[in-house]
Amino acid sequence: MTVRYMLVGVLSLVFAGLAQAEAGVGFASKTVLELELEGVIGPATSDYVIRALDEAAERNVALVVLRMDTPGGLDTAMRQIIKKILGSPVPVVGHVAPAGSRAASAGTYILYACHIAAMAPATNLGAATPVEIPFPTGLDEDRRKPGDKTEKGKPETTSALRDKAINDAVAYIRGLAKLRGRNADWAEQAVRQSVSLPAEDALRLKVIDLVARDTTELLEKLQGREVQVLSQPVKLDLTGARVERLEPDWRSRFLGVLANPNIAYILMLFGIYGIILELFHPGTLVPGTIGAICLLLALYALQALPVNYAGVGLILLGVGLMIAEAFVPGFGILAMGGAVAFVVGSVILLDTQVPGFGIDPFLIAGFAVGSAALFVGATGLILRARKRPVVSGREEMVGAVGQALEDFESRGMIRVHGEIWFAETKTPIRKGQSVKVRKIHGLTLEVEPWQENSGP
Repeated sequence: MTVRYMLVGVLSLVFAGLAQAEAGVGFASKTVLELELEGVIGPATSDYVIRALDEAAERNVALVVLRMDTPGGLDTAMRQIIKKILGSPVPVVGHVAPAGSRAASAGTYILYACHIAAMAPATNLGAATPVEIPFPTGLDEDRRKPGDKTEKGKPETTSALRDKAINDAVAYIRGLAKLRGRNADWAEQAVRQSVSLPAEDALRLKVIDLVARDTTELLEKLQGREVQVLSQPVKLDLTGARVERLEPDWRSRFLGVLANPNIAYILMLFGIYGIILELFHPGTLVPGTIGAICLLLALYALQALPVNYAGVGLILLGVGLMIAEAFVPGFGILAMGGAVAFVVGSVILLDTQVPGFGIDPFLIAGFAVGSAALFVGATGLILRARKRPVVSGREEMVGAVGQALEDFESRGMIRVHGEIWFAETKTPIRKGQSVKVRKIHGLTLEVEPWQENSGP
């Protein structure tokens, strides 16, 4: 009986292990996920990488390869990606490839954060100085380096914000370098002096771990290598590994479209104009519905971008002043002020100088000129309408021509605009004769005989 129970227990353990292996729980599969980090790093990029690393952890894949070719991007998106890499239970390899690619600015930080850093020949990394920092404009200040003292031995106050941001970036990248055992001194130079390195020099200076032309060569060189994942040693077994490329899904692509500053800017203006049209013409529904949808999409996009809310306020003020021009008598002062506020607000709307995250100046100029022309044109139409004769209401009856329905010398009935009115006259009028309205007294018209060739 004891032997039987022992056999049953052993078989149970074997089948449980097989089931666990089949489910992929507790055993790293022989799958390598390859991600593409290409172009400017923004909200859509961070969303794609974060969700891909979550999927990699759920599937317990053996390795994640992050193929990189980026000029940099937003600091917020970069830090989100790095935080996810540092907390990933799956090893992440940053691979700057193919030849001709780069990992500049924010890409350098991400490469330093990866468990293994690799580059293909003819690639480069570096130039990691935060570009959104406002640099001093004076000649003497431009010659100073961060940390230089003035003649009195005090720090230069005009560059305090710049120094603070650079020091923060230096501390951040040095921390990543020490965590991964890479060259921290060169990392600091990349931030302070914007230096760059090609792949071969980066390997020689221990900035990266290896050089590989493509993913196949990369996996061959990684076979058997030991890396630290969440402070635990993990030995990579990539023999016969299957590489699976994970493309961005529709959600990431949709977010990428919305996070385009030009698209967000257009959606915001369409939303504002749609709401304004709905307020001017209640019950139309179409402009209000479209405007509300565009405005909500714009707010969703702008919350993911570094927005300067003073710019939003100036845009709203500019639109309001241009609208007010149509209702306030003036000489175009409000329209001109509104156009200036609109342009300035659009220029400072995004609080960053990162390439690829600015609003096209031609788009701003087009909307500014178009908006000013629209509201100035509306003002002209309103002024022209004021000079036209009245075409409705009681005042419109004066000067109208009607026809007598009966003979009368002082009071009788006439038809004007298809309506029957009481009429008074000082000249006798015959039935069927044309009459012209001179005055109106309550429900009685004062008329006189009229001929087609007579004067007004």
